[in-house]
Amino acid sequence: MTTTLGIRPRALVRASGGPRYAVALAVDALGTGLLRPFLLLYGVSVLRLSAPVTGTAMTAGIVAGLACMPAVGRWLDRGARSTVVAAAMLVRVVGVALLLAAPTGHVGLFAAAALFLGIGNQAWPAAHAALVATVSHGRERDAALAAGRALRNAALGVGALLATVCLAGGTTALRALAGVSALAYLAAAAAAWSVHVQADPARAASADSREVGPAPWLFTLLAANVVYVFCLNVPEIAIPLVLVTQLHASPVWSAAVFVANTVLVVTLQVPVTVFLSRYSRRSVLALSGVVLAASYLGFLAAASLGHGWAVPAVAAVSVPCTIGEIIYAGSATALVTALAPAHVLGRALARFQFSTGFGLAVSPAVITGLAPHGPAALWGSLTAATLLSAGAVATEKDRGRPRPVKRPVRSDACRRLPTPAGDDRREPPNVDADW
Repeated sequence: MTTTLGIRPRALVRASGGPRYAVALAVDALGTGLLRPFLLLYGVSVLRLSAPVTGTAMTAGIVAGLACMPAVGRWLDRGARSTVVAAAMLVRVVGVALLLAAPTGHVGLFAAAALFLGIGNQAWPAAHAALVATVSHGRERDAALAAGRALRNAALGVGALLATVCLAGGTTALRALAGVSALAYLAAAAAAWSVHVQADPARAASADSREVGPAPWLFTLLAANVVYVFCLNVPEIAIPLVLVTQLHASPVWSAAVFVANTVLVVTLQVPVTVFLSRYSRRSVLALSGVVLAASYLGFLAAASLGHGWAVPAVAAVSVPCTIGEIIYAGSATALVTALAPAHVLGRALARFQFSTGFGLAVSPAVITGLAPHGPAALWGSLTAATLLSAGAVATEKDRGRPRPVKRPVRSDACRRLPTPAGDDRREPPNVDADW
């Protein structure tokens, strides 16, 4: 029986890339927290652009950033790891530099800055997952990915809190925050590059072709992921939209929900991922869809309560919604890294990040489009789509010839973590020797 007491922090840091890489993740996330939540405000307040123009430029940057993912996947499959992570951070330095250089009213430079920031934000998750998959394996890798997410959310929250405090300084403070963010990206890139992690694609391809088999089909998983990632925008978009515009609650409630979401992710991401490691990753991912769908129904029921009860009920339901998000985040990327042979891991992660980025890009428009039609339209649609996605994930069969099964390896980071039987149990034999 696996428990959270089996987590060894030092071994978990090593499995995540080592202390220097952990510092790089924290510094990078801190810089992102200083800037990203207030990028729209920077365009409106500092550059004097209209809100629609600023929002359109930001959305275009995010969507255009997805175009880099095929190149990132091929670069990763050539063996690059820490270099790609560092490059994703350096690209954002360019974006901030363009932001600082943009004169008042210049939408072109702001759009270019949003593009480079979008490229870095889209490339980083795939590069990070590939690096972690190179230095760890099995359920240890799953815990390491969860630890990276918890660390990143903690640093993002600290950065956003510091930026909120500094906003009293007006436009000067916003420019200063952007400059500090660029310095943080630069320092994080240097720390990440110094790790010098690289894979051996020739050996990986040889091992895959001999023992692992062809790359599995992931179309169903990628399509389902587009719907799953809507849960990431529920605390930031859907809940504030419902609380403020429909229930006429104070914005303090929305802030409290966001803070609670961050705290729960930071504290529970690793323990929940380790606890659920006794089950197959595919089953856990399907379970996350059920939990999310149940929380969406909870939001629907809460919104129908009287005015005095609806607001606290919506805030309360955000807790199981966050639990569903934690289960999803701990299993989705882990399932992709387990299914993809090592020699095509980069391309598989790039495709997965493309589906994630696409879902995050379209979800604000979908949520804001459904909300005016009432709670049933918003939460009912999300419930149905998420349940369909969970069912597709649970029933999909992996294609390709069977891979050999290895005995569970006792992890240094998480003691007594079993590798359960299941259709996602696809760790190549003698993994340590592959790199």
